[in-house]
Amino acid sequence: MLIIDELGYLPFEANAAHLFFQLVSRRYEKGAILITSNRSVGEWGSVFGDPVVATAILDRLLHHSTVITIRGDSYRLREKRRSGLLQKTGPALETNETANQ
Repeated sequence: MLIIDELGYLPFEANAAHLFFQLVSRRYEKGAILITSNRSVGEWGSVFGDPVVATAILDRLLHHSTVITIRGDSYRLREKRRSGLLQKTGPALETNETANQ
C-alpha cells in the first residue's frame, strides 16, 4: 500500500503533477493507494495546477475506491482548544495570543 499524507497542502508544480499522474496510472488496479487531504476533490484542479490532469488522476483514484470524509477539528486543534491555547471565534479560528491583542 502506498500512503500519501496531506496531498494538496502545497500546490504541485506542473512537472510534479505529471509525475504524480504517472505514479497513479502505474499503480491503477495493481496496488492500493491511501491519500489524506484537507482539500475536496473539487479543489484538485488548483492543487495540480491543471484541471485536466486533476480529472485524469481522480478518474483512476476514485474508480474502485472508498471515500471517507471526516468533518470537524483535527486531534491537534481539539487538544489545543481543550488546553485553552485556541478559541473558536465564528468560522475562523484564532489563538488566545491574537485574540488578546
